[in-house]
Amino acid sequence: MKYKVENISFATLALILAIIPLLLELNLLAGGSTVIFIGKCMSYAIVAIGIDLIWGYTGILSLGHGLYFGLGAYGMAMYLKLVSTGGQITDFMHIGGLEELPFIWTLFKYLPNTLFFMIAIPALVAFLVGYVIFKNRVKGVYFSIISQALTWAVYSIFISLSPYTNGNVGITGIKSLFGSVKGDANRANMYLLFYVTLGILILTYVIAKFLTQRKFGKILIAIRDGENRTYFSGYNVCLYKTFIYVLSAIITAFAGAIFVNFNGSITPSEMTIEFSIMMVIWVAVGGRGTIIGAVLGAFIINIGQYNLSSGIFVEIWQYIIGAIFTLTILFFKGGLVGLISEQSPILIKKFQQKQEQKQEQEQKQEHKQTKQKSEQIIITKPKEV
Repeated sequence: MKYKVENISFATLALILAIIPLLLELNLLAGGSTVIFIGKCMSYAIVAIGIDLIWGYTGILSLGHGLYFGLGAYGMAMYLKLVSTGGQITDFMHIGGLEELPFIWTLFKYLPNTLFFMIAIPALVAFLVGYVIFKNRVKGVYFSIISQALTWAVYSIFISLSPYTNGNVGITGIKSLFGSVKGDANRANMYLLFYVTLGILILTYVIAKFLTQRKFGKILIAIRDGENRTYFSGYNVCLYKTFIYVLSAIITAFAGAIFVNFNGSITPSEMTIEFSIMMVIWVAVGGRGTIIGAVLGAFIINIGQYNLSSGIFVEIWQYIIGAIFTLTILFFKGGLVGLISEQSPILIKKFQQKQEQKQEQEQKQEHKQTKQKSEQIIITKPKEV
């Protein structure tokens, strides 16, 4: 029953997303920027699914997944930039003193190569990091610190290699795989990219639900709730954790590549620790351990951030998001989904019980008053002569 409700909820969300471009065509939306923003939110939702698989189901709290998002995004951006330059070196390479295309850029000169390396490089990094750490049974806060340190190190490298990555500015001025998506003249490209992204989000959700509803998913939950017991039960915990960590990295890298197509640029800011922590907030607010919760959390937080980061809340919106995260952790550990599916029924049941108790007390009081009136009538009734 629980899985049916989750699937129906996701199907409803997917249907709502599918009609957004139609609303633009009917002039019910202000402009194409809304569609592009929702497209970015879908890429964030894909990231949230990957985070939920390792944190919500396996108990691996990674605070460095911005690394894999950035690797996938930079890989796609390099290909799109080479398309715009005709395979020649870029302006920032000229400024940096390079005279020919660097070897790392040649790996992303063609789309098939780009798709391969965009996945292979993050997967290899995740495998090396995950296997070494999980083999030595490093977990908990220690793993979180290591993931943060690794992300910060790679972030610093990307900043320092300005001739290759354009430093803080990043790779800008690029179009999507289908061409420019900005402006009314390019709505067809924007719609195509939007629906392709929606299809990838649906596919990612289906794969995640397939894995978590099978024996594999139960083993992940067993590792989360009792890693030592799972280990002594004969399961190779290291391989399970490494596999799900690599899969999560691939999902996140793919989401980064999608993000670049909507955003038209990529900077090292998408590879920071702050952004990695924000990914965890999406899952926590939506509800860890429920794929639909991760998806909803990504949309709710990013839409809220989009509205709060302008106007009167421009200087305090980060504090508001932080407060929401803190309140969720302290009082709503199941997130939004847990509040709706678990805590709300409990609160409703308690409210009903209080109402029933109140009614019983009122009935007892009425019965007592009726009895007292009857006794008074008997006492005051005159004797017959």
